[in-house]
Amino acid sequence: MINFIKSQIQSLKLSQKDNQSSIHEEGTINVLGVAGSMREQSYSTRALKIVLEEVKKYDSESYVLELRKINLPLYDPSGNTSDESSSSSTNRNINGLERITTTLKWADAFVLASPDYHGSMSGGLKNFLDYFWEDFAGKTFGYIVASHEKGLTVADQMRTAVRQCYGWSMPYNISINGEKDFDSKGNLVNSALAKRVKMLARDLVVYGTLIRGQFLQDVANNEISDTFATHYRDYYN
Repeated sequence: MINFIKSQIQSLKLSQKDNQSSIHEEGTINVLGVAGSMREQSYSTRALKIVLEEVKKYDSESYVLELRKINLPLYDPSGNTSDESSSSSTNRNINGLERITTTLKWADAFVLASPDYHGSMSGGLKNFLDYFWEDFAGKTFGYIVASHEKGLTVADQMRTAVRQCYGWSMPYNISINGEKDFDSKGNLVNSALAKRVKMLARDLVVYGTLIRGQFLQDVANNEISDTFATHYRDYYN
C-alpha cells in the first residue's frame, strides 16, 4: 500500500511539465470539482456540477470528483490503514487513491463543495484535504456550501486549509439553501444565485489561469529565488 502511494506521487510529479506546457500554449485551465457530501441527492453537489458546466463555456475543461463514490480510507500520516489485513479492502483503498491522484495530475484549479455540518465542512472533504495538500500550491480555489445559515464558517474553514497549503482562494463563495434554490426536479430557480454561479465560473477560469501560469513559470525559472514557488521546485522536478 505504501509503495503504491509513493509510486502514484512520483507519477503525479512527472506529469506537471505536460500540464505547464498546455497552460502556456492554450491559455486555459482544467477545473476539478470536489463534492464532499455523502448524500446521493446532495444540493452542494448539484450546484457544483452547474458551476463546472459553466466553466466549459470558457474553453476550459472540468470534472467532478464525488468523494462518496470513492473508498478513501481515513488519513494516517504513517501510511497505514486500519484494515490492511483485508486484501479486498486494501484493493478498494488503492483504487480510490489511484483515481484521485490521476485527477490531481490533470487539475489546475479546484471548486470545493460541502454541506454545512454543525458549522463545519464534511469529514470526507477534510479527509481529502489532509491526503492531497501537497498538490494545492499555486492553484486557485472556489467554494460552495449548502447551508440554511449561509455557511460562512464552513467556507472560512476550507479557505484556511487551502491557505495553509499555499493555494489561492476566490474572495467570495457560493452559499445555497437547497429547498429554496432548487425545484423538485433539481433545477436552479434562484436567479440571483444563478448569476453568482456564472460569476464564479468565469472568475475561476480567468484568475485561475493567470495564477497557475505564473506559478509554473516561477517554478521553472531557477534564476528566481524570492517567491514561494521556489519551495516546490523539488516537488515538480
